[in-house]
Amino acid sequence: MDMTSCIGIRREDKNKWERRVPLTPDHVKKLKNEHLVDVVVQPSEIRAFSNEDYENAGSKVNENLSECPTIFAIKEVPIPLLEPKKTYVFFAHVIKGQEHNMPMLRKMMELGCNLIDYEKIVNEKGFRLIFFGKWAGLAGMTDTLTAFGLRLQNQGISNPFTDIQYAHNYKDHQKMLAAITQVGENIKNNGLPKELVPMVVGLAGYGNVSKGCQEVLSYLPVQEIPPEELASFFGNGDFSKNLIYKVVFKEEHMVEPISPDNKFELYDYYDHPQKYKGTFRNHVPYLTILMNCIYWDKQYPRLVTIELAKELFKEGKQPKLRAIGDISCDMDGAIQFTKKSTSIDQPTFVYDPMEDKIIDGIEGKGILVMAVDNLPCELPRESSTQFGDSLFDFVSSIAEADFSLPFGELELPPPIKKAVILQNGKLTPDYEYLNKFL
Repeated sequence: MDMTSCIGIRREDKNKWERRVPLTPDHVKKLKNEHLVDVVVQPSEIRAFSNEDYENAGSKVNENLSECPTIFAIKEVPIPLLEPKKTYVFFAHVIKGQEHNMPMLRKMMELGCNLIDYEKIVNEKGFRLIFFGKWAGLAGMTDTLTAFGLRLQNQGISNPFTDIQYAHNYKDHQKMLAAITQVGENIKNNGLPKELVPMVVGLAGYGNVSKGCQEVLSYLPVQEIPPEELASFFGNGDFSKNLIYKVVFKEEHMVEPISPDNKFELYDYYDHPQKYKGTFRNHVPYLTILMNCIYWDKQYPRLVTIELAKELFKEGKQPKLRAIGDISCDMDGAIQFTKKSTSIDQPTFVYDPMEDKIIDGIEGKGILVMAVDNLPCELPRESSTQFGDSLFDFVSSIAEADFSLPFGELELPPPIKKAVILQNGKLTPDYEYLNKFL
């Protein structure tokens, strides 16, 4: 086996739901036939594609990946399993200096490893090229509607959303969308319960995750309202019980310049967030469900704070906002009371702002929160196929790259080179800022 054109695919073992793969058996077969790249796959009992599927595609199934200089995975590789001088490609979750992954990054530096992070593989405009975002949106919107329906039912409010199941219960996303279509017909014909009218679903963000959410909503009777018209829409009172109203928020709807003399400019906001203040609280009172689909860092304003949640629930009243699908799932982040992530088999908690406490499940006073942090795992075959399709064209270049060369001479496609965080155990120029977290 030619060592320079051999890659390994690691077994995912973070939890029982992590059944995704970076490359499917079809991708493996094409790599071997078209690029002469050999593939060794670690055996797995839970992977969405079987060991036999990979063997039939021409790969070797072996516990030992030591003969492969390049290892592809989805999630982080446990520290004890890291090998010296290897090239690793996975979602590293280190670019924000995430404290829980700094020991892993330090170990990779000590071992002289190369690290390529999928999250940083972007085009010249900064848009991600390899992602699961759409599938997070599809599953996240479905799970949020399902949990929302169950909570309403638990509160004695009969509603059509109880006919939707959590995404992982469907064989594929087409079956899932067929079920949602039936719910849409029900809403068209019979309407929504009066307690929900008007039902408004707000989506913070407009990228791949948001597009996945909107795809689900498109199978329901939906009318879009521009964010700037939301308050006047409520003012005129012309609502339909047979419609769901959708609002998509961009950055200019979430913040405004602190100085009245300045105008909102997107890249100025990205580069100088301290010049802006959050305004999203103005929209929250009109929303029934909020889907959080944005990238967030601590330098940016939050969408919903604990303080705002307390205001909404003061004097024991039930606010319009009943549920949040926190797909971005940043701890203490854009949704300040997302203090923990949830799991596919226990997808929700209720946050009680008056007691500042979390109650697992769908019961209790407060706001229902869906905060599953691995949503694409609910549709593992389809999400892996699309992910591998976008990764495929880069695989042979990564496998054949000579990482012993100086970084300036390293030959890789530009989007991949931008995503090289470590080369031979050293932070590359764009990522030297991570030293302060190490």
